[in-house]
Amino acid sequence: MDSLTLVMLAVLAVLVFFMFRNGRKRKRDQEALQATMVPGADVMTNFGMYGTIIAIDEEANKVELQIAPGVIVEIHRQTIARVVEPVVADELDDESVQAIDSLNEPEFGQRVADLDTDTTDQPKKGDA
Repeated sequence: MDSLTLVMLAVLAVLVFFMFRNGRKRKRDQEALQATMVPGADVMTNFGMYGTIIAIDEEANKVELQIAPGVIVEIHRQTIARVVEPVVADELDDESVQAIDSLNEPEFGQRVADLDTDTTDQPKKGDA
């Protein structure tokens, strides 16, 4: 065999290896998602709808999803893309702190003294 054939076989072997590896990873991720899908979990579907799982029918492969109070839809189990984890805001990051601080800054052309005192109750100089 010539060297070109060996290189082509090596590239083919690497591609097949990565195909199997990606397939196993995808299967493992899907099994992890299925394990976290329990009634009461907040989920997002493939088409962007958020809701709470009410019931799971294993035999029919269907999920009852509450998308609004009193509104329950029945979807295929595999259309659930991910379980939505609640966001915990224990600590504020630097960007959030800067955004909050910028709310207290004066607008362009506004004096700092104007922010501290309320001049709406005081008469203007021309008013007597």
